[in-house]
Amino acid sequence: MSSVVLDSVTKVYPGDYLAVDRLNLRAEDGEFLVLLGPSGCGKSTLLRMIAGLEAITEGDLWLDGQLANHLPPRDRDVAMVFQNGALYPHRTVRGNMAFPLEIAKSDPALVRERVTELSKVLHINETLDRRPGTLSGGQRQRVAMGRAIVRQPKLFLMDEPLSNLDAGMRTELRMEISALVRSLGVTTIYVTHDQVEALTLADRIAILNRGVLQDVGTPAQIYNDPATAFVAAFLNSQQLNLLAATVRTPQNQYVLLDFGPHRLTMPWSDPRAYAISQHTGGHVLVGMRPDGLAPVPESYEGPSFFGRVRALEYHGHEWLAYLECGMPAVPVPEPPDPRRRAPGAKNGSGGLSGLMRRMFAPVQEEEPQEQERVGSGIHRRADLIVRLGNRPVWRAGDAAKVAVDLSRIMIFRPDGARIDPPRR
Repeated sequence: MSSVVLDSVTKVYPGDYLAVDRLNLRAEDGEFLVLLGPSGCGKSTLLRMIAGLEAITEGDLWLDGQLANHLPPRDRDVAMVFQNGALYPHRTVRGNMAFPLEIAKSDPALVRERVTELSKVLHINETLDRRPGTLSGGQRQRVAMGRAIVRQPKLFLMDEPLSNLDAGMRTELRMEISALVRSLGVTTIYVTHDQVEALTLADRIAILNRGVLQDVGTPAQIYNDPATAFVAAFLNSQQLNLLAATVRTPQNQYVLLDFGPHRLTMPWSDPRAYAISQHTGGHVLVGMRPDGLAPVPESYEGPSFFGRVRALEYHGHEWLAYLECGMPAVPVPEPPDPRRRAPGAKNGSGGLSGLMRRMFAPVQEEEPQEQERVGSGIHRRADLIVRLGNRPVWRAGDAAKVAVDLSRIMIFRPDGARIDPPRR
């Protein structure tokens, strides 16, 4: 087994393009660590630096306690699985899987035995004498995994190995990868942009955005207690409800989140209340997942919002309702992109102060951005998305009231950082 430590690792490409910015991360022995983020955030670059395929501009890489910045790839004892499999087309499945052992000049009998056993585990034993061109996408990825696993390396690196497969095959292979890697006990770093893969595979998830590490934790920690609004929104199957509110503390009796037409009160007994009260008179962002809202009758007197149903969506296993409540949704705040800012330049309108001005500008300035064209008419973007389960309780145009689970709302500063520190 092997541990991986990245100490202030930075990667700058020619033209001063900053791909990874001062990243600190550790993968423990035997851990399955998933790197998650949107396309172009630096995930694959980071993986290639660990493999030795890209040089590190600044910072240190430690593999199993050894400084590895200038260690050749062949000396790192790392096996990498690429997105497209990268198999040798002129070799059979058996030849592809045996190749790493043949290069290491292993005993031919041992090679045959190990390839045969592993092919059975991967369910490709019937394809050993076929060439990659005759295999399905799922079979080719199994062969690529077999070629990486067969020589029993200290570290697995997987770069979106399932992204080219259909949904059913992804689910099947995802389960096999998880079971196989954990049975081997080998440290694995897995790159993906798929939230479901990250949540189901990982021991821990590291989320990147624009080359900067945003959050690290177990799947439950990242999902239930995200460090930033970006993390909360990205790790969500439906769009996150993100609303702007003003903080008030009327006569110091409780904390009030004022959304304009709606208000939520938070008692001082809530462990987040004191941290939120420090922003009295200022603006905050309130995040709510669609499953943190529930339909209730008009007589309900607890924390709630009311509005009108604009549309319903059927997703097979559930319905989603889009409610207009008079509270314009706000975009997820993005940090200034360090890769696009010239050295010495100020953030200006694209930085934090500009973001706050745009986010909390008067309504008349923001209305054009809160509209979307639907059919031949123009409609304001729906304020709230609500999960209804497998039976709709409303129809389009109905008046609706939803209860708000205060324990599940997330409060962020205007720059997207959590007001109450996440627990790790």
